[in-house]
Amino acid sequence: MDSCLLYTAGDNAALKLAVGQLKRYGVTFTQSTDDPVTHLLLPVPSLDASGNIRGGKDLSGLLRQLPKSTRVIGGNLPALEQPVYDLLQDPAYVAENAYITAHCAVRLVMEKLPTALRGCPVLVIGWGRIGKCLAALLKGLEALVTVAARKDSDRAMLSALGYKAIPIDGLQSNGYRVILNTVPVMVLPDCREKCLKIDLASQPGIGGEDVLWARGLPGKDAPEASGELIARTVMKYLNKEGTA
Repeated sequence: MDSCLLYTAGDNAALKLAVGQLKRYGVTFTQSTDDPVTHLLLPVPSLDASGNIRGGKDLSGLLRQLPKSTRVIGGNLPALEQPVYDLLQDPAYVAENAYITAHCAVRLVMEKLPTALRGCPVLVIGWGRIGKCLAALLKGLEALVTVAARKDSDRAMLSALGYKAIPIDGLQSNGYRVILNTVPVMVLPDCREKCLKIDLASQPGIGGEDVLWARGLPGKDAPEASGELIARTVMKYLNKEGTA
């Protein structure tokens, strides 16, 4: 096997824990851009709103210091001249990350809500990976879960699974103690309902002054689980590549 040498940029708890786990797996790291770096490991997601590495420096400037063959590993990566491996395009990673996100979101609800979830009317907007995980966790806590889904087929399946299902089009926000959005488009542009509103989407889907936009929960609220997931996924890729 060819050997690999990783350089890491960015600063968050999940990335630090991932690096520690990868070192235990036997992966070698360097802090010098003068070394023959084979892979650049970034946080997941990798870039902030300004296009810089989260907790780090300018990505294009850093890449100019590294060999052109260096493969960039991260999440939501832009188009680059270098080869990339985007963890957020890996089906196994995004499925596990969705569960961690949902777990963190439910924990946040329990922290913010001044009552128990049992019997509490909760609206989950979206029936993607995170929406599925959220609905299951909330149902397990005996919340009264309604799911807003766009497709007729999804609403039919939701009904079969014992959820109340409603269309996203023409969505009404009244009657809920908690609203959790997972859809990255505006579905409730002016939500004035006096309830706990948490938006988990990459782009806001709930408009209003009292919406809690909770992006990147796994890395902030479950860094150990997030770091372990990053490390396992990177190792899977390195082994497949034949460089680990």
